Amino acid sequence: MAAERDYVLGTREEELARLGLQHRVWRPVALDCWQRAGITVGKRVVDLGAGPGYAAIDLAEIVGPTGEVVALERSQNFIRAMETACHARSLANVSIHELDLMRGDLPKGNYDFAWCRWVVSFVNNQSLLIEKLGRVMPRGSVAIFHEYGHYETWRFIPRLPMHERFREHVIATWRESGGEPDGALQLPELLGENGFVIRSTIPHIFSLGPRDYMWQWPITFIETYLERLIEVGRIDQKFAEQVRTAVASAEKNPNARMLTPLVLEIIAEKL
Repeated sequence: MAAERDYVLGTREEELARLGLQHRVWRPVALDCWQRAGITVGKRVVDLGAGPGYAAIDLAEIVGPTGEVVALERSQNFIRAMETACHARSLANVSIHELDLMRGDLPKGNYDFAWCRWVVSFVNNQSLLIEKLGRVMPRGSVAIFHEYGHYETWRFIPRLPMHERFREHVIATWRESGGEPDGALQLPELLGENGFVIRSTIPHIFSLGPRDYMWQWPITFIETYLERLIEVGRIDQKFAEQVRTAVASAEKNPNARMLTPLVLEIIAEKL
């Protein structure tokens, strides 16, 4: 299906597992953000690009049966995973819409909040997405974003030149697919044009050692994306093995550190 093929890393079981790890790593950050933004019992939240629903499920448990989460997702594989997870948790307050954010209109609703994580950086028209969001968010509602702001902060200490070459391939193929790895940098202007005022911005960047749980998030991505780059003919097996060897050397070094890609948290209110 076209919607499934459009996802750079696909929507198969391996990607569901990788996204699950990614959400678990970032869950404490998201929970803290949602609390500071004011998401609580009885609120109505629209989740843009909900994926397999990991965040949507957390949000549904926070807002409770008197609240609602409206999850927007285009992938049927991800939607099935979300439906299964909601059923397993007996969550009746998640409304799932199969929707391509670029092609369809966002469902209107009396939303209190919008949650958007790693979506602006991947769509091919960021301006259109924020314009659509501005049309459905009522006055006084709050939009929350976690988006990459400076992807090149992702590096190892001591430096790993092979990883940096890999990172440049990631950025190049990302832009070739229509996305923008530094997508958060466009948000302030786009939000202002569509009736939002920024209430807070927080940069999230972590310095990790090999024993840190979050270390596994970028490491898993490296392995997955190496295979993707081989599939599209961007690199060969020799290049991939050189990257793997370099990363393995860092994992064996207790003094090695990895800086994560900068994620910018933006909380904005609709005027």
